[in-house]
Amino acid sequence: MDDKEDRNAVVRGPYSGKSISARIEAFFLDNLGKIATREQIIEVAADPITRRVPENWHQRLSELRTDKGYTILSWRNRGHLKQSEYMMPNAERRQTSTPRKRPTAKTWKQVLSNYDNRCAWTESGVRCSLKNGDIDPIGGGTVKLTPDHKTPHSLHPDVDPTDSTKWQPLCGRHQVMKKNYWDDDEGWLNVVAIVQAASEEQKREVYSFLKQYFGDRHAQETEQERPELHPR
Repeated sequence: MDDKEDRNAVVRGPYSGKSISARIEAFFLDNLGKIATREQIIEVAADPITRRVPENWHQRLSELRTDKGYTILSWRNRGHLKQSEYMMPNAERRQTSTPRKRPTAKTWKQVLSNYDNRCAWTESGVRCSLKNGDIDPIGGGTVKLTPDHKTPHSLHPDVDPTDSTKWQPLCGRHQVMKKNYWDDDEGWLNVVAIVQAASEEQKREVYSFLKQYFGDRHAQETEQERPELHPR
């Protein structure tokens, strides 16, 4: 076995934990310091009996970091990892902040009613509007709406579970997209993901801004670096 193969995670299994997060946790603990792929995580997250793939596997992965205190690295904080690659370097667990809360059953019912039982995600003025039981036309699979903090967990972990105005329902695809937009672990916007998902017109606005920003800076730096531009 060469060094490259030795760095790659292996699905040993079977992973029969009762919860999605338990199965993902067992997989990572089997592969400490190894590079795991999105496909492998989805494979072990699937129901061990029905083999149904959960839409919210990415949330459960995030909760291993935020709620259980594991370090799980990705391309955002490790340059040698590619997109959709992850690594748990060790089994150490740090002290966690306030665990992620969920709305009460009564509050969740009100949240769904507030949004007409549809996904609340809005992009470029267009709302997703998928509802429970729909087939996602883009991601595939049956839609299941789940609660989402309107304010990212990293900024406001103590959100009131009885206040329906603090929550919104999102489909699995848009839970993942929001996670890509905002990294709960670091509390920073993922600007690249936001620009990638923006419309052509919005991309042009960003490009124009950056061109002006770096163009002006480059001109100033060039002027400072060239002594002939500053005769004595």
